[in-house]
Formats: sequence, structure tokens, C-alpha cells
Amino acid sequence: MTQPREATGGTQADASPHEPKAAPAEGSVGPATTAPGSPDHAAGSTTDSDAQSAARPVAERTATRPHPEAASAAELTEDAIVRFRSDRPQRGWRGALYKITGGVVNPGVGAAERARQDQLRRIRRPLPGSHQIAVSSLKGGVGKTTVSACLGLVLAENRGDRVLALDANPDAGTLADRLTTETSVTVRNLLDNIQATHSLTDVARYTSLAGRLQVLASEQDPAMSEAFSRDEYEQVCEVLTRFYNIVITDSGTGLVHSAMEGTLALADSLVVVGAPTVDGASRASKTLDWLIAHGNAAQVGNAVVVLSCDRMSKEVDLERVRGHFGARCRAVVEIPHDPHLATGGRIELARLRPATHDAFLTLAALLADAFDSSKAPARQVAPEQVPSLS
Repeated sequence: MTQPREATGGTQADASPHEPKAAPAEGSVGPATTAPGSPDHAAGSTTDSDAQSAARPVAERTATRPHPEAASAAELTEDAIVRFRSDRPQRGWRGALYKITGGVVNPGVGAAERARQDQLRRIRRPLPGSHQIAVSSLKGGVGKTTVSACLGLVLAENRGDRVLALDANPDAGTLADRLTTETSVTVRNLLDNIQATHSLTDVARYTSLAGRLQVLASEQDPAMSEAFSRDEYEQVCEVLTRFYNIVITDSGTGLVHSAMEGTLALADSLVVVGAPTVDGASRASKTLDWLIAHGNAAQVGNAVVVLSCDRMSKEVDLERVRGHFGARCRAVVEIPHDPHLATGGRIELARLRPATHDAFLTLAALLADAFDSSKAPARQVAPEQVPSLS
């Protein structure tokens, strides 16, 4: 006859989990047993051995947990903790191979794409308060407005805060024509109602939108236009910097008009636009001379010179031009010829050649370095150390 099995479930506290359990003697009072599947069995008491085994991983995790002061929330960025996003190639043969294989084969990010990611991180650098960028040139027709427009588009596209481009040209500037073609409302309208402008919504009545970039046009009608003075420029900037993190000013051609005085006085960063031609390079260099002669040597040392290579000749020694400005300013950026920009029409970033887009990313990253003053030291070079253009 088959002997009935003893019920299992409760165990003695001091019993080893590997030793067989002894049945209690008849008539003795031992630990209660429960049948498998019963509610009591499901909620059975935890033994000392089980408690020790459950507590051991917790203790180990507690022992290896770093001190609270060893790290900060700043380390928990997306690129730091979501590795596959920053390591996923998007461009070139690496990006093509990654897409064709559905991500199974990941050759990693190449040096060029990694440099681009570094530029984007610099562009997205946090900015406390507001920052004003002045784009100027002594000579017209070298691409000052084009540089202002593309710089604004790149900064607005890659940052999460508010960016505005202001046309401060007193002679019917074309910044809005290149960005939105909306010129019916201008900075003159804002000035006429500036005392009633108290909010971002109030300012937005006078701006147009190009992507994420806000644009404030200059007066276009010569019959209605008035001289844009320094006082008026400062009034406008006082309002704009309350609501916008970055204000890019496309200044008028020349340096001696009143609005330019205000532009230079309020600028945190300066971009001087020239060209790799005899007249374009010499005018840009004379712009730097004028600034130094009028007490703006520090701005010159921190300036970025942009060489617009829309028209150039093989007879011009480009290395010599680049070396001259590189010795005088913080950096030199060359913008290659681009058919889309050469039309003089409305600018769309998606239609720029990759090399042109990369050049404006480089310019934006250099200017963003100045958001942290320790990253953008002023260039101090003795005049005799500057290579001559002649």
C-alpha cells in the first residue's frame, strides 16, 4: 500500500535549506504545515536563511553606491546615458551602412561627424541672460546680410531659446527680404509704439518668422524712413533683450553713422565680414583699424572675421589673407561659394550645400564659445607681428 506523503511548507528556523526535514513525533506540537497551493503556503513566513540571501544583494548595492557628492545632475545628459543615439552614424558611408542593415552593423561615428556633434554641443551651450551679436563691414556687397541671415537661422534651428535678427540698416536693409519677404511691419513701427510694448506678444506684432528665427525688418520706404539713431537703437535693444536670448544685428554699411555707434557699444560679440579679394580684404582690415583707433581693441581681439568666398581669384594669396586676419582676431571662417546664396533670394538652410552649412555651423559654434567668457580669450598681438596684406 502506498504511504501518504507528508505535507510540506513550513520549515524550522534553524534548519539548513539543503537538509531533509524530519517529521514531528506523533503527539508533539511542531511547526504548522500547509498544503501546497493553499493561501497560507503562498504567504509562508520567511526564514533567516531566506532573509540573508535576499538582503545580501541589497547590502552589496548599498556598499558600492557612490557618495552623493561624487556626481551631479549635469552628468545625466542625453548623449551621456543614451549611448546609441550619439554613436549612431547619420552621414557618409557609415550612415548608409547603418541604415541598410537596419542598425545591425554599426561602424560607429566618423571623425567628421563627431566634430559636427561637438559643434552642436557648443552651439547649444547654456546662455545666462541675453547676448548681442553685431555683424558689420565697411564695404557693401561682401555678404554681410547673408552672413547675418544664415547665422540667425543656424542658431535658431539648433538652440531651444529665442533668437532674433534685427535689421539696423538705416538705408532700407534687405535682411527681411532674404528671410521672410515680410516688410510691411518694421522696426520704425516698434519705435512708434515702444511705450506700449510690455510683453513678448507685444514685440511679436512687429516681427516675422523664418523657421524658428524671429526677424525685425528695417523701414523700406525712402519717403517714410527716418534716420535710425543711436538712441533709438538702444531703446529697441532694451526691449528686445528682455524677451530674446540672442539678438543678431545686421548693421548698416559703414561705421560712422549713429546706429553703428550704438551697435558697437552694446555688442557682446563682433563679426566682421570681408572677402578674399584686394578690396574686400583691405576694407575688412581697415574696419579693424578704425575700431582699434576708436577704443574697441578688445572687441577686435575677440572678433570673428568671415571671408565670403562668393567671388575670388586664384591670383589672390588666400593663405596670406587668412593669416593676416588670424593674427588680429580670434578666428577666421571661410564661407564657400553657394549657388543658392548667390541668387540673392530667400534663404533656406535645407538648400545650402553641405560645405556651406558646415561653415555656418563653425561660425555659430565660435560665437557660442563667447557665451562662456573663459572659452573665448581675446587675441592680443603686437602690430609688428601681423602679416601685411600689401
